[in-house]
Formats: sequence, structure tokens, C-alpha cells
Amino acid sequence: MVSLLLAIIYLAFISLGLPDSLLGSAWPVMRAELSLPVSYAGIITMIISGGTIVSSLLSDRMTKKLGAGFVTSVSVLLTAAALFGFSVSRNMLMLCLFAIPYGLGAGAVDAALNNYVALNFSSRHMNWLHCFWGVGAAVSPYIMSFALTSGAGWKSGYRYVSVIQFVITAVIFLSLPLWKKRGTDSSSADEIKPIGLKATLSIDGVWLVLVTFFSYCALECTAGLWASSYLAGCRGVSAETAAGFASFFYLGITGGRFLCGFVSDRIGDRRMILIGIITLAVGIIGIMLPADTSLPAKIGLIVTGFGCAPIYPAIIHSTPDNFGKENSQAVIGIQMASAYVGSTFMPPLFGMLSKYIGMGAYPFYLVIFAVLMLVTSQLLAKRKVQNGIL
Repeated sequence: MVSLLLAIIYLAFISLGLPDSLLGSAWPVMRAELSLPVSYAGIITMIISGGTIVSSLLSDRMTKKLGAGFVTSVSVLLTAAALFGFSVSRNMLMLCLFAIPYGLGAGAVDAALNNYVALNFSSRHMNWLHCFWGVGAAVSPYIMSFALTSGAGWKSGYRYVSVIQFVITAVIFLSLPLWKKRGTDSSSADEIKPIGLKATLSIDGVWLVLVTFFSYCALECTAGLWASSYLAGCRGVSAETAAGFASFFYLGITGGRFLCGFVSDRIGDRRMILIGIITLAVGIIGIMLPADTSLPAKIGLIVTGFGCAPIYPAIIHSTPDNFGKENSQAVIGIQMASAYVGSTFMPPLFGMLSKYIGMGAYPFYLVIFAVLMLVTSQLLAKRKVQNGIL
């Protein structure tokens, strides 16, 4: 039964990734058909991000009252309904309205699933599960591409992914007894009371992990978003080649998580985070190296992605050990919120700064977040060693 539940959780992580890359792949056609400016995609993204932040902060109360399995199933249902809503949208107002349940569903399922896995499964599964998130994020643009090239249109692309999400919702609903049998779902909700935001923030070391998580997500999203622009604008790489190497950054993350799953249990979360930061730092050095050829920057981008791979899963998986199982859902909820703040606001901030200081500042901007990650993660590790946790 444990193997069946684990397979369903892997399926749920694919559902996490499916909606994430749809808007970007469909937007050029969507905006043309609806006569919208390019910049309006940012408005929709901000609404989705706002929803994810709100639901992440509420995840502790919801999960302890209703159970991780039920919250996951309802959250996937919300994203399925939102995607179907996108498929029938005729104007910007409708897109903005359906972006609300889109974000609320995404944030709740992210926090609930990550905490459930951190409590019940080993570090290797956390790495492999996040690898499967990458599978979902990689598959959905192909589904949208199929819809567009077949003449069905972008609305059909959203409808196809919506149907997949509805099917996954049904599977998770049918599996709810398995979640409860595992032992840390809603059966213990009456014993472990939810704690408020203020109380969560007062837990020793929480601010350090929030800065670490914020910095990681800011670095990952900035690196991925602006990689092509940097290679093309500062290293003389053609736009087509630059786009390919930008995708290699994400392949580095996905492949790295798959490989990290084989060693993470033996090495441990704290060391995995440190190894990841050191590796991505080496990659950033490669990106910024002055050279007559673009090869060091290209390789550096892949290495940076590989270094990013273990950090996110290791931070999440170490949360119950660092802050206690009774506090882990609340802490992971605000970790998700800090992650969304970093991924939402820091890449556009660099875009604005680059207008004044140039795209050449790209690797130095990444260094800021790498240093923040290193300092805060090691301060947290030091505190936990002193407290006898690690």
C-alpha cells in the first residue's frame, strides 16, 4: 500500500508542474487573439503568485484540520477548474478571475505535499519527486504546442491539461484512505493544533531558513529567465543557441535531482545544501569568467543548474528535523510563501536594473543570492548543532 501511495504522490508532483509553464508557452498566441499587450502576462502571473502566497500561509491550518490528502485533492481540483476557466476565457477580466483559484490551488498543494513527504519519506524521494515536478513542467508546453500546431488552438491546450488535472484529482480522492493509514494525516489533527504566523516566525532559526529559501528561488528563477539574454547580449551567442543553453539550465536541475536521489540519504540534507551552493558558485564563476569564447559561460550555466538541484528538496526535507514535526507544516507554508516572493519579484527587479547597469551584471546579481544562501544556511546549521539537533 505504501508503494501505491508513493506512486500517487509522484503523480501529484507531476500535477504540480503541469500548469507552471502553460502561460508562457501559450501567451504569444493568447495575447494576439485577445488583443492584449505583452506585459499583461505579468499581471496574470502576479495574481497567481498572490494566490499561492495566501494559500501557502493558510496551509498549516487547512492541512491539520482536513489532512494532507484532502487538501492536495481539493487543490488539484482548483487548478483543474482554473485551467478549464482559462480555456473558455474571452477577455483579460476572465483570465484574471480564473487566475485566483489557479494560485490558491497551486500554493496549498505545494505546501501540503512537501510537508507530507518530508514527514513520511526519505530524502531520496524528495529529490525524485521534485524531479517529477520538472517532468510536468516540461510536458505541458508540448501539449500546448500540439494543440496549436494541430489547429485546435490555445483554448484546447488548456482544456487538455485541465482534463489531466481532473483525472489526477479523481485518483487522489480515491486514494484518501491510504494517506490516513500512513499515520501523519488528518488522524492526528486533533492532537496537533495549528500555530499562527506570529508564533511560527518566533521559532528559533525560522528567519534564517526563510532568507535561504527566498535567496534560492530568486537565484534559480533569475538565472533561468535571463540566461538567454545574457548569452546573446554579452557573450555573442546566437539567439537560437542561447535559448537552447537556457533550457540546459533546467535540465541540469532536473537531472541533478534525479542523481542526488541516489546519494542524499547517505550524505544528509545539511551537506547536500552546502555541496549544492558550492557547485552553483563554481558555475557562476564560469558564467562571469572573461574569455574570448562563450564556452565557459555555457558550461557554467549547466553547472549552476546542477548545483541548484539538491537545495530546494533538502531545505524542505530537513524542516521537520530543524523545527519539529509539530511545526513543520506551518514552517513549510511560510517557506513556500518566501519562495514565491523571491521567484516573483527578484527576476523582474533584475530586468529593471539591467536597463541602467547592463546585462553584464547578471552573474554578479546571482552572486548576491548565493552568498545570502551560504551565510544563512550555515548559520542555521550552526544553531542546530549547538542545540543538539544536527
